Order: sequence, then structure tokens, then C-alpha cells
Amino acid sequence: MKSVGKKVVVFGSFVVDLTGRTKTLPVPGQTVMGSTFVMGPGGKGSNQAVAAHRAGADVTLVTKVGKDVFGKVATDFYEKEGMNTEYIFVDEEKETGCALITVEEGTAQNEIVVISGACGNITDEDVEKSRALIESADILLLQLEINFDALYKVIDIAHAAGVTIVLNTAPAAELPAEVLKKLDIVTPNETEAQILTGVKIENGDDAKKAAEVLMEKGVKQVVITLGSMGAFAMNSEKSELVERLSVDAIDTTGAGDAFNGGFVMALAEGKDLFTALRYGNVTGALSVTRKGTAPSMPDREAIDRLYAEAYG
Repeated sequence: MKSVGKKVVVFGSFVVDLTGRTKTLPVPGQTVMGSTFVMGPGGKGSNQAVAAHRAGADVTLVTKVGKDVFGKVATDFYEKEGMNTEYIFVDEEKETGCALITVEEGTAQNEIVVISGACGNITDEDVEKSRALIESADILLLQLEINFDALYKVIDIAHAAGVTIVLNTAPAAELPAEVLKKLDIVTPNETEAQILTGVKIENGDDAKKAAEVLMEKGVKQVVITLGSMGAFAMNSEKSELVERLSVDAIDTTGAGDAFNGGFVMALAEGKDLFTALRYGNVTGALSVTRKGTAPSMPDREAIDRLYAEAYG
């Protein structure tokens, strides 16, 4: 199902996921034997674009890969998905990024090391080539896996054009106050929210305190994903904590990306913040019932079915 909603641009990372599954996660200095290995498309930008695309949104991804076999993983995958590859830039020197992922089989928890490679070398020229696309977007979805000089320029372009900017503040990092003021929505998890606000989040009240700090810094609306505690949203009018959906988790890798993709799809279709929160919740819940990151992103039919079961 394709959306008749607004135009979404995702400007972010592509990396190849190298995923091994083990009985236990290693501690420093320990070697453990794995049971399976899978290589596939990943990166927060790419994963979120795929999630939104499969959910039915009109999505264009801007990212950068190297002139290597991993770069071909990206283009082959997007062509198979039916996604626009016009803004997949190629770096002449840097390699395609990769993520080293270990998943513990019993708990579905993971450890991840990301090497950004080409998507950490987005140039002024790349940004300028994307300018018209960014300015024509209705919603721009960003993360923190590309180089920050490029990220800030993209935010400036979108802000000046009146584009709704959604920033998933992952991986965790502190951000300047002048950047936060240009953002319409931020979507940190509890750890990222603590880094941004100094508030340790252990319950819904803590999430509200953190959201209030972010809004005092100039962010217009806040969504905080809370793992087993669910997800929280707040705007100038109200706040709400939505419980986690109970599913049989196999692999939690990419759950936050799935959430963001489903959330932005709903925003693009004109849903309010709190309805979009529920769509993100559903999309994230479905993704953890499957192995992998991008391959685990659910389609619109599955999203609508679980949404109806969970929320009526």
C-alpha cells in the first residue's frame, strides 16, 4: 500500500550490518562462539527510510556509500525494495560503512559497533546536490550517524524552507542549543534523552521531566522511546505514556529505527503526534519479532492489523 500523504526525505547513514548470534554476549577480553552470521543492509538512516517506505510513506533517502562491494549491497537492496536511488552518493576514497552486531539468543539483546565510512564524509557538494530535494520535502527525518557539519547544514536548509524536521538523536550525543531550537520533533530513547537533558529516566514522570527540559531548549514536540516501559510523547498541550506491546522478541536490533519509520509515516498521513506514537509503537514491536534490521521492517498490512488489535 502506498501513501497519499506528504513527501518524506530521510537524510542519513547506510552501513552493512554484519550480525552474529551467540548464546551470551562477550565481556571485554572474552571470545565466545557464535551460532549464525548474516550480512545485510543497515544504518539508522537507511533502516528508518526502509521502515517508512514499507509502511506506505513516499520516501526518498539521501546517503553515501563507497566504491566497493558493500556499496552494491545498498543499491541492490533499494532497487529490490522499489526505492529511489537517485540520491545515493558514492565516495571516491572512503569505504562503505559497516556495523558489527552481536545478538544474544536468549534475550534478543545486542551490542553494536558502527564504522560510518562514506556516510561520515558527506561533503558540501553532496548537501548542495540535495538542496532542492530537502526544500521540497514536507518532513525531513534525520539521525546522528552522518558527519555533524553536513547534518547542521541540512537542518539549516530545511529550517529556512519551513520543512518539518524530525531528529532521532541516535547514537547518543550532546547537541548545541541553536540546533535544538530548529527542530520540530526529537525522538531519543531514554539513554539519549538523559544525555540531552541530564534527567535519568526510570518511569513516565522522569520522561515528562526530560521532555519539559527539551521543550525549554526550544524543541516543539518530544517523543521518548522507553524500551520495556513503552513510549512517551509531549507537545505544548498534553503528554501521554503508551505501554509497550507484548510480543515474542527474537532480535531487538533496529527496533528504534522501525519506530521512527512508522512514526514518520503516520505524521506524513496527517496523524497527530499521539496517534503517530502508536503507529511507531506497533512498527517497532513487529520488527523485534523478526531477525535483522532492514529485513525485519514490517509492511503496512501487518502494521494496520496489529494497530487495530492494540488500539481499536
